[in-house]
Amino acid sequence: MTTSQTTTQREITHDTPPAERLVLGAMMFGTAIDEATSFAVLDRFVDAGGRWIDTADCYAFWASESGYGGQSEELLGRWFAARPGVRDRILLATKFGAEPRDAANWPASRTGLSAAAITSQITGSLRRLGTDHVDLAWGHMEDRSVPIEETADACAALVSDGVTARIGLSNHPAWRVERARQHAVGQDKEPFSMVQHAYSYLQPRPGTLMGNHRFGRLSDELVDLAAVEGLDIWAYTPLLSGAYDNPTKQIPEVFDHPGSSRRLAVLDDVAAQVGASRGQVVLAWLAARGIRPMLGGSKVHQLDAAVDAMELELPAELLERMNGVDVTPPSA
Repeated sequence: MTTSQTTTQREITHDTPPAERLVLGAMMFGTAIDEATSFAVLDRFVDAGGRWIDTADCYAFWASESGYGGQSEELLGRWFAARPGVRDRILLATKFGAEPRDAANWPASRTGLSAAAITSQITGSLRRLGTDHVDLAWGHMEDRSVPIEETADACAALVSDGVTARIGLSNHPAWRVERARQHAVGQDKEPFSMVQHAYSYLQPRPGTLMGNHRFGRLSDELVDLAAVEGLDIWAYTPLLSGAYDNPTKQIPEVFDHPGSSRRLAVLDDVAAQVGASRGQVVLAWLAARGIRPMLGGSKVHQLDAAVDAMELELPAELLERMNGVDVTPPSA
């Protein structure tokens, strides 16, 4: 049995420093976010005590001139080179499996999660990042063309080879996460111990497809699996791309139902009581549930607001109010 299998526990505790509860997402660094701004955000994150930075080999193919990714990892590699010693101060995560093979035919044509593809992709990521290891490697997007057991074995090998310390799955259904974990445990190999999905205070209408991932939304089943098995949960798009607080951005249509109206009313009241913005309350609510929010902000002031949110401790009665709001739309 591996060490992580015998000591698995949730990462966020009451004693976790505020900035360490946050993940800085580097998705648009090097494409939509220029280098100077990216460096400024990264520097402020580290200065604030932040540690986790998340990227992927496919970031951001849809915003690049070539139609292929790698720009985010390359920018991070240049930042590491320009900041001697900073690599040792942060925890670095990257993902593989969603990079286009044919930019004109994505998502049908992508690198996937076969053993050979994983080895090739992580090698490319390390080269672009200018490092010999990452602290966390994610299977980015499920690949039904490959047995999940093959993916589990290939990712476990990354740990045994010293390429990464931990492994996780993003945008995978709960049953495949658990099948992969049970396979690894049965083979006395490193199991997946983390999941990454879209999650926020507002919940979309049931059965609504969000983005390109059929199982991209964090489900109650995954939350339950994580609680029972001690998995860590990372939540992307927790602020709905700024729609909670930016009047120029609309809350996505998939959240348009009476349950959202009830939740927004409570969110407004809680925000007024604690003297914070809607988005800050959402981040604090996630952290209080042991979920690590991922910030994709493009400006230093957005990062500062998120770090302040991690210092916000919501009183138990307010958390109970937020959790108690029915989000289920009425039956037709």
